[in-house]
Amino acid sequence: MTDFDPKRILKSLPMKPGVYQMLDADGGILYVGKAKKLKNRVSSYFRGSGLNTKTMALVSHIRDIQVTVTANETEALLLEHNLIKAHRPPYNISLRDDKSYPFIWVDTRQAFPAVRFRRGRVKGKGMWFGPFPSGGGTRDTIDLIQKTFQLRSCEDSVFSNRSRPCLQYQIKRCSGSCVGLISEDQYAEDLAGAALYLNGRSQVLIDNLTDKMDGAAAALEFEQAARYRDQMGRLRRMQSQQGVDTDYGDVDVIAIESRPGISCISLLVVRDGRLLGHREFWPGGGLDEEPEALLEAFVPQYYLGEGQHSVPSEVLLSHPVGDEGWLSSVLAAAVGQSVKVGHRFRATRARWMQMARDNASQALSGHLGNRLDMNRRRESLAEILGLDTLPVRMECFDISHTQGEATVASCVVFDDQGPLKSDYRVFNIRDAKAGDDYAAMHEALERRYNRVKGGEIPIPDVLVIDGGPGQVTQARDVLSELGLHQVKLLGIAKGPTRKAGMEWLHVEGNDLPIRPPSDAPGLHLLQHIRDEAHRFAITKHRQARGKARITSPLEGIAGVGPKRRQQLLRHFGGLREIQGAGLHELASAPGMSQKLASVVYAALHGES
Repeated sequence: MTDFDPKRILKSLPMKPGVYQMLDADGGILYVGKAKKLKNRVSSYFRGSGLNTKTMALVSHIRDIQVTVTANETEALLLEHNLIKAHRPPYNISLRDDKSYPFIWVDTRQAFPAVRFRRGRVKGKGMWFGPFPSGGGTRDTIDLIQKTFQLRSCEDSVFSNRSRPCLQYQIKRCSGSCVGLISEDQYAEDLAGAALYLNGRSQVLIDNLTDKMDGAAAALEFEQAARYRDQMGRLRRMQSQQGVDTDYGDVDVIAIESRPGISCISLLVVRDGRLLGHREFWPGGGLDEEPEALLEAFVPQYYLGEGQHSVPSEVLLSHPVGDEGWLSSVLAAAVGQSVKVGHRFRATRARWMQMARDNASQALSGHLGNRLDMNRRRESLAEILGLDTLPVRMECFDISHTQGEATVASCVVFDDQGPLKSDYRVFNIRDAKAGDDYAAMHEALERRYNRVKGGEIPIPDVLVIDGGPGQVTQARDVLSELGLHQVKLLGIAKGPTRKAGMEWLHVEGNDLPIRPPSDAPGLHLLQHIRDEAHRFAITKHRQARGKARITSPLEGIAGVGPKRRQQLLRHFGGLREIQGAGLHELASAPGMSQKLASVVYAALHGES
């Protein structure tokens, strides 16, 4: 192959839509991309500055570029997708996915049918529910059905040969139908309730259970009334977790969360207003592009790929992806139905999006804490801090309070395997003046490291403070007073831009702060430790604040008298269910308004 001259190729490119393929010295495809204007898009790879590390690596291997002009951008997208699927270029993002969906199957030909997990195409007579987005979510649903309706899940051979009920009956996850402890009519009633739930009609089911509970109580059948109450409670808790509301629809909610060098895409599948489950995707390869570009690449791969995923009537995205109307038309053409793609939403859909974001963030944090990656991260941290040996025990402190109220300090511990949660500690600040973070940090460190010096607690190799020079000074004073000079001390603080990956490290003994590269594994480890300390501090602070504020669950709340308390208890089935209800659930209860629901929710959860 002749020497590569990008200027020669760029001159010949048209200002038309199409697909470009970047080739290496052997003619292999490095990267495939689409463009609305080929000349502008391809030229952007060869500008003098502004390229990230992976893009520069790609450019250094390019020895030829081939382009295919298309009639429009839609054709370019479809061609790009086919080329990526056929050649798997190393610099394009890749998504691994299951090839089939899981279902729930009930064989209604039997007198006492079992609830079964099935994967793949729908086969066999009976009732089929699904598809569900993940096997774990499907099994969780079956688990809920067992707890709520006590339907059997055992094999037919086991069911036919029982002479006494099994352990599932003893723990109240089966009604003992194998030995005649429930009638066919009662079992059919429970099965009908499960079918209502699986078909997304849980509110109708709850209304039915409320009437049955009242009827059983009026007939003095208190044990049966309690059973209906327990079923209602489980269903309401599941409703809260699923974000179910009257805003029905078939929606896929896609959110992306990124850290330097890694991204996670979370997908929530909602059908008939009911959350079926979620799954995460980890874009592999790629060019460290922005979230918007990653989402724009993900959507066609997911819906047009080999997995043949069902396309809903609405796709919600956490970030805008350019021409959303064009992407809607591409998906609509592929499935033969109207598909709306957008990033603007409110009410129920906003709650679903927040759930997707939370799932992506949690998965990303867990991935970064993967134990298999700890050695590489510790090696990088040792290099950043100039340590002779790899750190084994690392501790981090953070302070949390609300305008000086209920101040707590958290201490989280990491070892060579990751978080060591058994060694986490929280300090309720007693002596420091309210709002004085420096004094609070000094008090917590003094209490902790007095025990370290006494030999009660292992001495850490690295002490991390969530804060800047002022907080580090407090830690240095404590360590100096106790003679613990062997501990490597540093503070991690947000830089001037306040962006993740741009943190400054204030290392004891260094006159100037250190700013490691954003993709340094050692920095990722420090970010993980800092974020865990922050999470733990906030959790313990809220618990302390709530304990101090709440005196009585319902009595004493302004606007909630005896009649309204009775209405709430009847609607939710008990005090525990009221405490577990979300704000929108409280507001929809009889006699409640949005304003009063906010007051009740705040009182029950210790919020101001």
